[in-house]
Amino acid sequence: MKLELRGITKRFGALTANDHIDLVVTPGEIHCLLGENGAGKSTLMNVLYGLYQADEGEILLDDEVQHFSGPGDAMRAGIGMVHQHFMLVPVFTVAENVMLGHESTKAGGRLDLDAARARVREISDRFGFDVDPDARIEDLPVGVQQRVEIIKALSRNAGVLVFDEPTAVLTPQETDELIGIMKQLRDSGTAIVFITHKLREVREVADRITVIRLGQVVGEAEPTASNAELASLMVGRAVELTVDKTPARPGADALVLDDVHVYDLNGVPVVDGVSLTVRAGEILAIAGVQGNGQTELTEAIFGLQPQVTGRIVLDGEELTGRTVRQVLDAGAGFVPEDRQHDGLVPEFTIAENLMLDRADGEPFVRLGALRLKDLAAFAQERLRRFDIRAQGIGTRVGRLSGGNQQKVVLARELSRELRLFVAAQPTRGLDVGSIEFVHEQIVATRDAGVPVIVVSTELDEVVALADRIAVMYRGRVVGVVPADTPRDVLGLMMAGEAPQAVAA
Repeated sequence: MKLELRGITKRFGALTANDHIDLVVTPGEIHCLLGENGAGKSTLMNVLYGLYQADEGEILLDDEVQHFSGPGDAMRAGIGMVHQHFMLVPVFTVAENVMLGHESTKAGGRLDLDAARARVREISDRFGFDVDPDARIEDLPVGVQQRVEIIKALSRNAGVLVFDEPTAVLTPQETDELIGIMKQLRDSGTAIVFITHKLREVREVADRITVIRLGQVVGEAEPTASNAELASLMVGRAVELTVDKTPARPGADALVLDDVHVYDLNGVPVVDGVSLTVRAGEILAIAGVQGNGQTELTEAIFGLQPQVTGRIVLDGEELTGRTVRQVLDAGAGFVPEDRQHDGLVPEFTIAENLMLDRADGEPFVRLGALRLKDLAAFAQERLRRFDIRAQGIGTRVGRLSGGNQQKVVLARELSRELRLFVAAQPTRGLDVGSIEFVHEQIVATRDAGVPVIVVSTELDEVVALADRIAVMYRGRVVGVVPADTPRDVLGLMMAGEAPQAVAA
């Protein structure tokens, strides 16, 4: 099935998310839609899938104009979508999820689960998916759940299949398996749209590449294009893609975690006996698929988790049981993984956000009065030094791009004398130009002798920044390995394999 988008335009108030976008995807082709978060890729696909209505333009399938009022229309026309966040019911079986919304019945009105099971087996056997139709979704690994999403789409005879950032929750091995599946689907005649911002994956799987920047198509490229060429198309300028850092010169043990447990509201351990040491002047990167306890571990360090046992010690000073304010006052800086909810107050100005962790005293408050001139001078200097693109320090942070919001968080956290710096998902959603800047700041902090923890689900980022790598799986540290550990070994560790077993 041939897909054609002609002049698709989608506006949200004054914002034009898609600006007269043209795209053609032919049967038996993997067409990669490349661009950073916020470029307009997902908006375009939501228009295609009937979730949004275009303000201008038209969608054609096999040269016939389509009119979709919702996803049901798109599915009936032969369009399937594999979402980044799976649309599955955890307590249902594979077969029940596949037939959901397209139920068939036997005589007497009973659901025909046998037909659904047969359909799952037929598709699974055809593509080598190895999926049990009677398995419950909540019992399946993430990579297998994604196969169920693909089976759902194929069971409805999708001729066009859209993969929206499909590798965000996968280990490297699962990513390789998905790429193999996509190639199988292409070879069977399916037209595939692959949405991503990961250059390595693009070059591995794409037959054609279209680059979107700020809602517009800015160019097309062949898979033979270099990472540097693709990055410059995405950002609009040349970008340094490698992290420029000298070997670490680690000092004494600075942060010590000893048998740390974090419990959820039901008393279940989400961090299960973690012991780690971070030395002054080194970057310890914590790798792992999202949801394996990394978030809770960083929050425990900063007093954000209510149920914590074990010991957290910084330079011999006990942090366990302290409030967030006390941890910050001890010299710890924190970039949380969700900058908009946990790192910033969107309705506050840039200047106000820059003083959030020092709003109760010097240098910005004296005798209960805010020293506006001192704050303004400080904010102007941070604006300049961190290249925060805004009209001025009075701009509300919620109006800034994701990259500039992250720069505000970094500017605030790195403006104090630090004894510890923790950055969780520091470049999530940023363009490659902003990533370059953030990495430079993290390395500079390490080089100043500060112990640094970086938590990232992006394996390329982990490998580029780390002096040592700790891998977490289901709340435990599987192992701590050197930064030059091969990617395939790290991938197996992310799936729960101990490094000794991997080496064997």
